[in-house]
Amino acid sequence: MSNCSFSSSDGGIRPIKYSNAVLSLIDQRRLPTEEVWLEYTDYQEVAEAIRSMVVRGAPAIGITAAYGAFFGARDIKAENHAGFVSEFNQVCEVLAGTRPTAINLCWALERMKSLVRANPDQPVGNLKIGLEYEAMAINEEDIRVNMSMGRHGAALLPDQVRILTHCNAGALATGGYGTALGVIRAAVAAGKQVAVFADETRPFLQGSRLTAWELQRDNIQTTLICDNMAGYLMSKGLIDAVIVGADRIAANGDVANKIGTYTVAVLAKEHNIPFYVAAPTSTIDLQISDGSQIPIEERDIREVTHVGEQQLAPSGISVLNPSFDVTPARLISAIITEHGAVKDNYTEQLTAFVRKGR
Repeated sequence: MSNCSFSSSDGGIRPIKYSNAVLSLIDQRRLPTEEVWLEYTDYQEVAEAIRSMVVRGAPAIGITAAYGAFFGARDIKAENHAGFVSEFNQVCEVLAGTRPTAINLCWALERMKSLVRANPDQPVGNLKIGLEYEAMAINEEDIRVNMSMGRHGAALLPDQVRILTHCNAGALATGGYGTALGVIRAAVAAGKQVAVFADETRPFLQGSRLTAWELQRDNIQTTLICDNMAGYLMSKGLIDAVIVGADRIAANGDVANKIGTYTVAVLAKEHNIPFYVAAPTSTIDLQISDGSQIPIEERDIREVTHVGEQQLAPSGISVLNPSFDVTPARLISAIITEHGAVKDNYTEQLTAFVRKGR
């Protein structure tokens, strides 16, 4: 693993780059004050990058895991199919254990394993080549999916709109362009007058560190607020719509997203403000019927008690730090996917969209 300098791009931020069997990730822990790339060639290091939030955001985690799976496969010494599959499954288990809530992680790894299962007669060398191309395909497909999602979402917005976002569901959370921020980018591209309120998103501050950084780079009008200001702004008529991303969507339309999303959804419902979720079909988990079955990741308490090295709370205080919460489908105005927006009959329509595939 090594450092390399960051070169900026306009609106087309790509937080994941792959070239000559080297994976480069922008270190999102160091934004917005430092723009540094880290390079990876080993699946164990990739797993740690996911676990430690060098990369975060459900689609970006899935893409990164796919490259990690390729690195693990490339280094397997077994030359027979059975031996290769056994070791490859172990690689995927390590990667799958890094972040339990984001279903795109398991989705991408399952896609990689499916390629191996579908080619039992191929030499191991060919499988390794195929896995590299599959990881690259997952990466590029994600950007196309986000742009399609953006167009569908932009159509739901009025010509003048003030949008509240929570957490970061932008290019940094994906292969590029973004989910929730992809909708915002598409609306701006369509000529709509868009102003964004980005809440800070405690405790990891993805809104203030990442969303504000992205939107400022794109010259999209953005105002940063503390998390506990959302209700006040809504009561004053300053918010016209809420758009968030998702880390997992149950078959009934319940949505797991960054902690605090449920609170924002309740506030939006109280103030009759549409609450939209933008996520690719790879985020939909038809294996679970409702949000109560979604595993919620509990992260290090230091994220709450400290900002960087600065301690904010008394030593020894009890802390809870669930990274996600679940917003029930009844609070959601529409779930926006690459195939269109679902506004009701979530189970039926989400199932149909997943079956369409990418």
